[in-house]
Formats: sequence, structure tokens, C-alpha cells
Amino acid sequence: MKKESIGKLRLGGRILLGIYLACLIYFMFFSESYGRTDVHRDYHYNLVLFREIRRFIQYRHVVGTMAVLINVAGNVAVFIPLGFALPVLFERIHSFGQVLILSFSISLLAETMQLVLRVGCFDVDDLLLNTIGGCIGYVIYGIFRCFWKRGRYGKEKL
Repeated sequence: MKKESIGKLRLGGRILLGIYLACLIYFMFFSESYGRTDVHRDYHYNLVLFREIRRFIQYRHVVGTMAVLINVAGNVAVFIPLGFALPVLFERIHSFGQVLILSFSISLLAETMQLVLRVGCFDVDDLLLNTIGGCIGYVIYGIFRCFWKRGRYGKEKL
């Protein structure tokens, strides 16, 4: 593939990443369906790892299965595209460790903004789940990269 074509693909990907991040910001800070427009006077936070995950699972019959899925699986799933996109779109980001640190940092920034703006709740469980999602995205990227290389250069050993 020509460098010009790769450049255009990366530009398109960066635009899609921008749209993804805008949607992420909307759902984290402005979405009425998640109660984000109700600004609290008090700070809401959880600094005990697994407390909220355990609470959601323990009271799943009260809050509903969908709330548990949104809280647990949703926090993982929402960062998978980020973990996939970072190494694809930015040449300097090429290792698992870099994606892990960036996923954690972006999640920490978002959670801190929720705390400061008093919208939602700063939750260490969300930090963990978001970081896991970013790492899963990187693993998916690695799998796609292996298949792409294998198809492009013939059969290679993994």
C-alpha cells in the first residue's frame, strides 16, 4: 500500500477516533439517560477496588441485569475501540504497555473530570474495567495484525 493511501486511511481513522471520543464524552458527562445532567452538590467517589462491581452483582435482582451489564461489561466494551485504534492510528504507539498506560490515563482523566464536575461518580472499578477494555482492544489489534501479515506475505509462523 502506498504511503499516500496509508496517510489517508490514518486521517480517516483519526476522524473516526475523534467521533468516538466525542460520543464517549457525551455519554460520560451529558447523557440524560444515565443521569449525567443532574449535577450533585456532593462529591461521589469509590476508592475501594471491586466494591461497586460486587454491589451491582449482589443486588442484580434489584437493579436489573441490564444495569449490571451496562456497568460491568459496558465499561470494558467502551474502551475496546480505543485499545484497537491507538496502535493503528499512531505509529509511536506500538506496545501493549503503551496502550495499557494510555487506556488507564484516559480513563483516569475521564473519572477525575466526573469527580471535579460532580457528574457521575469517580470509581476505581471503572478505571480497572476501562483499562481491561483498552487491553482487550490491543489484543484484538494484535490478532488482526497477525492475520493481515500472514495474508500479505504468505504463511508465516506466529
